[in-house]
Amino acid sequence: LSIDTDFDGCMEHVQRLCEDEGVYLANSKNSLRIEGQKTVALEICQGLGWEVPDWVVIPGGNLGNVSALYRGFENLKHAGIIERVPRILVAQAAHANPLYRSFQNDFAPLEPIEAQTTQASAIRIGNPVSFPKAVRALKACGGLVTSVSEEALTKAARHADERGLYLCPHTAVAQAGLEEAIASGQIAQGSSVVIVSTAHGLKFTEFKNATAMDSVPGVSLGSSRTPIEVAHDYAAVRDAALSSAK
Repeated sequence: LSIDTDFDGCMEHVQRLCEDEGVYLANSKNSLRIEGQKTVALEICQGLGWEVPDWVVIPGGNLGNVSALYRGFENLKHAGIIERVPRILVAQAAHANPLYRSFQNDFAPLEPIEAQTTQASAIRIGNPVSFPKAVRALKACGGLVTSVSEEALTKAARHADERGLYLCPHTAVAQAGLEEAIASGQIAQGSSVVIVSTAHGLKFTEFKNATAMDSVPGVSLGSSRTPIEVAHDYAAVRDAALSSAK
């Protein structure tokens, strides 16, 4: 169904269908969904040789991943596999940041907002259903919440792309949030940090092209990254490739 509303409006209809018609809710408000999502924490520890990072950074929208991460690490600690739970930093787009607004007021009760347009479209959510679970998790691990502008997330995406990564705009929100947390001293230099990448950049080709060409609406990076046009000739390709690698 293509409904004439945003994510929050769709969620209202979904929840009412569940309450009135017995439809099964499978999104992150369902605790069984969290049990599946928590395996991200197990895979992080396994990938690091069971060394626990100091921080895990994740973009925040409907906020199910926040409590899922904490639950996974908490399970590992209770099982005696790890000795501590890492702190979690949730990064939100400034155009859709109800959790950040709550955090700024000592985790005040959620005040839903009308989320505005953001390049990080999957986290354009103003009334996250997993807000209570996320707050409990962040309080338990001493977590933080940050909010990043469209310009900051775009800069972070280009910065990462130029170093061999290809971030989706949502992961770029997390990257920008990490950079701001380091700059402000909230995360110390030298800390071990894992950023959870929530999608592949190829799903957002228009954003990637706009980032390179400095044509993201409302954002100015000050320069574009136009492709180097090369003739269909090996010598020309060789020279251009070797020249650009220097």
